[in-house]
Amino acid sequence: MPGPVVVALVTLVVVVLVAGGAWWSRRQTLDRRVGSFRCDLGRGRRWSSGVAQYGAAHLYWWRFWSLAPRPARRWDRDGLTVVERRAAEPRDGAGEGYVVRCRARADGRPTEVELFMSPEAYAGLTSWIEATPLRVGPVI
Repeated sequence: MPGPVVVALVTLVVVVLVAGGAWWSRRQTLDRRVGSFRCDLGRGRRWSSGVAQYGAAHLYWWRFWSLAPRPARRWDRDGLTVVERRAAEPRDGAGEGYVVRCRARADGRPTEVELFMSPEAYAGLTSWIEATPLRVGPVI
């Protein structure tokens, strides 16, 4: 009969493998959704990696390193406005792309958000915003 240490070790390995498989499956699912793109969320000087997806009425954002089935953030499409776009700098800790500052509405409350995305994702974001029915406000 195996000792308690061996049982605990086997249990730990099984839990890690199951969690890793769930994370990999979630990541693949998010990356393959229609309208999804890699998008990092800025929090001061820190960035959180993630995946964003265009919805009919919202822009959804999921954390990259998470098992959560629901998005971590959700912004209303009709309240989303691009305020500023600048090329990412090496100190931003990211590769080639844009840091986009947006004014948004999340759950009815106004907020500002910084997103890092590729040039292609930025073009898609601005097109998606401009295609909003009854759009009011500028897009830069």
